[in-house]
Amino acid sequence: MVLIRLKLFGKILIFHYISTMEDNKTHKVVIYNDDLNSYDYVTACLIRMCKHDPIQAEQCAVTAHNVGKCVVKSGAFLDMFELKTTFDDLDINSEIEEYASGMY
Repeated sequence: MVLIRLKLFGKILIFHYISTMEDNKTHKVVIYNDDLNSYDYVTACLIRMCKHDPIQAEQCAVTAHNVGKCVVKSGAFLDMFELKTTFDDLDINSEIEEYASGMY
């Protein structure tokens, strides 16, 4: 079990996160196009925060601009939560999405 502490509007919220698949890629971070940030800024953030190489970061920025969104990283929920929080601090519009299961 992992505790996540989040401060929101002056209140501290504590979430209990229990997972048997923490090492698996269960979630993904998606960035969205906006008119606030330049290509260079988004590219630099992707290189630094997601450890993308410059070409991959530029391709993600262009995809987000042309398509409206782009998956930039996938992994365990806690890692994706940290990345999304960082993107929020950097004013990059992003969301965490859960991978859909292929099993029915």
